[in-house]
Amino acid sequence: MTSYKVGIVGCGNIFPMHAQSIVTREDAQLVAVCDVKKDRADAKAAIYNCASYTDYEEMFNSEQLDVIHICLPHHLHAPVAIAAAKRKIHVLTEKPMSIAFDDAREMVETAKENGTTLGVIFQNRYNPGSQLIKNMLVNGELGAIKSGKLSVTWDRSDEYYLKSDWKGTWEKEGGGVIIDQAIHTLDLMRWFVDSDIKYVDATISNRAHEIIEVEDSAEGVISFQNGVVSAFHAVNYYTYDAPVEIELHCEQGIAKMVADRATVRLMDGREFIADNNPQETFHYDNGAKGYWGVSHVKQINNFYESLKSGAAPDITGEDALKTQKMICAIYESGKKRERVIFQENAQEEIA
Repeated sequence: MTSYKVGIVGCGNIFPMHAQSIVTREDAQLVAVCDVKKDRADAKAAIYNCASYTDYEEMFNSEQLDVIHICLPHHLHAPVAIAAAKRKIHVLTEKPMSIAFDDAREMVETAKENGTTLGVIFQNRYNPGSQLIKNMLVNGELGAIKSGKLSVTWDRSDEYYLKSDWKGTWEKEGGGVIIDQAIHTLDLMRWFVDSDIKYVDATISNRAHEIIEVEDSAEGVISFQNGVVSAFHAVNYYTYDAPVEIELHCEQGIAKMVADRATVRLMDGREFIADNNPQETFHYDNGAKGYWGVSHVKQINNFYESLKSGAAPDITGEDALKTQKMICAIYESGKKRERVIFQENAQEEIA
């Protein structure tokens, strides 16, 4: 059996989701972890009985790695992924790919040039509700999407930002509510619509935070080449993390997600519901948030199965690049206060 030697770069909040998913696989061995904060790297290394590093280049030089998982601040995703691909190391990175479209595109191109696999975490696509809606769109039961809307209203207080040395900054986080909180819901919308973007018209602002540079509020419209127009609204100054909402008005019915629960009502009277199975659990180690569920491990397992089979993972770098393009267009439109228009099948430059 093929056994993959794996390293994780970044030992912060999302680390347990990756570490536990790796060590439960018979074909993967967590051999090294890396974090610039030595005490944090050493603590995780002690738990998982593996090597500890504070420099990812040193880890690459010292370990014969097959795969790395990137759990770093946003601005470091691209340079670490590119450095790994040049060493023929497969990469699975947390969202977003990067904070700039050109860097994300270089990640894809470098992986392709070096024959490595690049995967990007958008685990919410694996939720039962997401799967129900996508399957009913693919099999035609819902018909074509006519329009869509989404809402994300969460709580990220100034106290939340004070605990981080990189969040809340354009230079390192690359944005606020859009690139960090709403990105998963926006990715689901783009995945459901499954069309290139025609234009993005958005506004962004900081309305309720005192200490951050980035936006805490965003709204706008995403128009797709297939004619679908989707509205979005996102804030992170609400008083709690309200359930996200997505609604699709389709030719044959309406599909709606509230949190992870999807309800599809067809015009012929049939109704379909999908929600998380409370019996489906996975222990991600201390520190993992309970609401993260089991979708991380599903995507990570798919990534390793794709390496074994030689097939592409469900969520490739090329696919994630489409979501990155959308996110970057929202910021460009919001900053310039003008519509960002794309030519069909064109590879535009996005700031």
